[in-house]
Amino acid sequence: MVHVKWEPFRDLMRMQDRMTRLFDETLSRIFKEEMPGGGWSPPVDIIEREKEVVLKMDLPELNQDEIEIKVEENTLIIQGNRKLLKEVEDERYIQIERPYGPFRKTFTLPKLINQEEIKASYKDGMLKIILPKKQEVQPKQILIETI
Repeated sequence: MVHVKWEPFRDLMRMQDRMTRLFDETLSRIFKEEMPGGGWSPPVDIIEREKEVVLKMDLPELNQDEIEIKVEENTLIIQGNRKLLKEVEDERYIQIERPYGPFRKTFTLPKLINQEEIKASYKDGMLKIILPKKQEVQPKQILIETI
């Protein structure tokens, strides 16, 4: 007989993970059509550089024309819809884990972003948005003249 050390905290963590997944799955099914943000949320990396901020978002299996990017006031909005392809007659899905459906992500833009110069590119399933920073206004030194 093999003795296994009982670790109650590990068991509690597993139970918590299972409960969280259960609630997430149940609530996402109930509110799927009512969710303002869409059915899923693509992962995003945000990188700050000296002269710009870069957003990289994974959007595999989307065409460029299925992605909408806009700025409303100080909010960057990225939205689209990844559609589940219909089954072909000679194949059927056994398991589906990748999310499908509409998505919407919003980002509040800081005042230092030059909204007029925002650029976006899309290649190999990755959306890249360049948010250039405004040039900082340098304080002007005023010389005092002697009279």
